[in-house]
Amino acid sequence: MKKLIIALIVIALLGAAVYSQRARIAERIMIVGLDARMGSNLIDTFEDGLHLTLCGAGGPMPAPNASGPCVAVVAGERLFIVDAGTDGVRNLGRMGFPIGSIEAVFITHFHSDHIDGLGELATLRWVSAGNDEPLPVFGPEGVSKVANGFNAAYEQDFGYRHAHHGDSVAPLSGAGMQAMPFPLPKMGELETLVDDGDLKIQALTVDHSPIDAAVGYKFSYKGRSLLITGDTVKLPNIELFAQGIDLLVHEALAPNLLIMMNEAAQKAGNKPMAKITHDVLDYHTSPVEAAETARDAGVGHLLYYHIVPPLIFPGQEALFLNGADDIFVDYTVGQDGTTFFLPVGTDEIISEQLM
Repeated sequence: MKKLIIALIVIALLGAAVYSQRARIAERIMIVGLDARMGSNLIDTFEDGLHLTLCGAGGPMPAPNASGPCVAVVAGERLFIVDAGTDGVRNLGRMGFPIGSIEAVFITHFHSDHIDGLGELATLRWVSAGNDEPLPVFGPEGVSKVANGFNAAYEQDFGYRHAHHGDSVAPLSGAGMQAMPFPLPKMGELETLVDDGDLKIQALTVDHSPIDAAVGYKFSYKGRSLLITGDTVKLPNIELFAQGIDLLVHEALAPNLLIMMNEAAQKAGNKPMAKITHDVLDYHTSPVEAAETARDAGVGHLLYYHIVPPLIFPGQEALFLNGADDIFVDYTVGQDGTTFFLPVGTDEIISEQLM
């Protein structure tokens, strides 16, 4: 008993000593952490290859593990972003991606959840590396209106930041975005946007009617390939250009779960939500349909993203899939930070959760 009392006294004294020095301990931890963080670049740890991270796995509805739609693609040491949903760029920072090195953004269509993070993304890319040229933003016709609108909204901010930090951080020549519009490809054709040596980025038309300009993007790098669908119904054009690719990143909305939400909204007398949950059923792809496309195209792996509705409860993923896992077994239901590595010279498809 006496030994126990002595031990408790020693523990209490040690605890008091640690508590009294908590600020100095925290300072030391912070210094070490900042030294490591300021000099870090996550891409430096990647093998040469084509890699993809979901900086946002969700759609327009708030979710705990799925921010607005945002996909980071790394080809060698080059970083590209497809869509810029809410919190996507902050997730990139949390994971250690060099935001200032973003080479371009590719927009699939102009629904708000796919573009509402563009202003912040462009700003952080500008000032975090002192970029002296604006962010290229590729998209179908209409992207100029989006880019110019953000530039107008941020115009005063550009001036404030330049006045405060000067050219070394915020050169005015690098502020904002430069729209890079391209014609909508015909069905059965690809529009090549980047083709320089080992890397090719191409757009394909998808169907998100009544949106009249919606595209997906195919990336090819040193024999590895991936395709990001954007929002769409199941479409032969996607199956055509997904033939034999390593990774198909396909949007998915679960009709069975939306019908449940619709019924609940009607019972509650929530007419707007009842209308929305009914209307969205006709211009998205179900998990089962995405699995059928992956199977028929012979892809290496299927990654579900733009998950609707949010998956919050245990067991909800099985309801979301609704049998899709029996159709195509090599799949992942994406979350923020879900990452796939496609090293060159191999057929490996490696997955990791970075958040």
